Amino acid sequence: MNKLVFLAPLLLASGTALAAEGAHAFVRVEAGRSHQSSASVQGFGQSLGDNDNTYSLRGGYFFNPHFAAEAFYSNLYDKSQDNASLKGTAAGLGVVGKYNFGPDMNGWFVDARTGALWGKIDAKVGNIDDNSLNSVKPYVGIGGGYDFTTNMGVSLNWDWQKAADKGVSVDSQTLTAGFEYRF
Repeated sequence: MNKLVFLAPLLLASGTALAAEGAHAFVRVEAGRSHQSSASVQGFGQSLGDNDNTYSLRGGYFFNPHFAAEAFYSNLYDKSQDNASLKGTAAGLGVVGKYNFGPDMNGWFVDARTGALWGKIDAKVGNIDDNSLNSVKPYVGIGGGYDFTTNMGVSLNWDWQKAADKGVSVDSQTLTAGFEYRF
């Protein structure tokens, strides 16, 4: 028992040191295209299935070279037509898993992410602008790219998000190119 009490702080300290190796805060900017599919929305025809430009701002912390926590904001859809407009955004928290194929955590990599997002759809038709839908749903994503250094890399990412409220459900799939800086 005394040996275990003595070894526990040593094991905890060594685990903390291992977690600190390769630990980095990061920021990532992504831009690309999104595809939305949903039920009908007044002012946009029979059904909504459309593409738009998208961007995401992500940030977080890599606890080690293979595991991170992230927070993000994404502008998924923003279009106007005649007297109507529709905007879809998402903000979320999640985890990221990453595997580098090169030495010293450089070179080609693959990653996957998942978590929960708060999705918001704002619809405005004429002077009525209180048509907001909000929901908390899961999101998933995968990516691949190249890390030039331990601090900088580029990626190609695919993400799936969903928002649903009041009988309306919108799926959003994005394909983005990203630039990540770790410090």
